[in-house]
Formats: sequence, C-alpha cells, structure tokens
Amino acid sequence: MKKLIFALILGLFSVAVNAQTAPQKAVTAKVITKQVVDIACGECQFKMKGKDCELAVKIDGKPYFVDGKGIDDFGDAHGEHGFCNAVSKAEVTGEIVNNRFKAKEIKLLPVKK
Repeated sequence: MKKLIFALILGLFSVAVNAQTAPQKAVTAKVITKQVVDIACGECQFKMKGKDCELAVKIDGKPYFVDGKGIDDFGDAHGEHGFCNAVSKAEVTGEIVNNRFKAKEIKLLPVKK
C-alpha cells in the first residue's frame, strides 16, 4: 500500500513539474541613434517578402520593415524618385525589435550629385 501511495504522489509531482512554463525570453532591442542608412520600398528595392509596398531601411546591410512611418509620408512612393523606384539615404533614430525597425525619427538626406 505504501508503494502505491508513493507512486501516486510521485506521479502527481511529475505532472505538476511538467505543467510549469518556461520563462519567456526577453526581447532585446538594438538602439539606433542618428545612423545613416538606405531607405526605400522593402518589396520593390530590397526584395523583401511582404503583402504590399512598405517602407524599409537597410541597417548594417540587413533590411528591416519600418513601424512608425509610412511609405507615403515622404511623398508619392511610386513617383519618379519615390521609394519604389529609388533607394535614398536617411538619418534614422529608433530601435530594432522583433526584426522590425521602430522609427522615432527619420530625416531624409539630400541627394548627392
């Protein structure tokens, strides 16, 4: 009888231990401050997969979709010099979180001739 009670208690304990959830991995954000980057349409210019034309920046050679600013916030994206037709330079401040750039500030730089 003692063995049966011990086995029952052990079984309940093992179920309780397995029911514990693992702590969530903390999301680390990479802060970007006044860095000059390429900026354009992620789908049209950076060949990123998406549903529609969406603003993206290329930081340290890797493209990220932008949250906080839209592709048409800087003029017509499909215009002659728009983001779907040309890559521009911008000075950006924000952070990279979950593989997206959370923009706090985007300042387009003049085109060098």
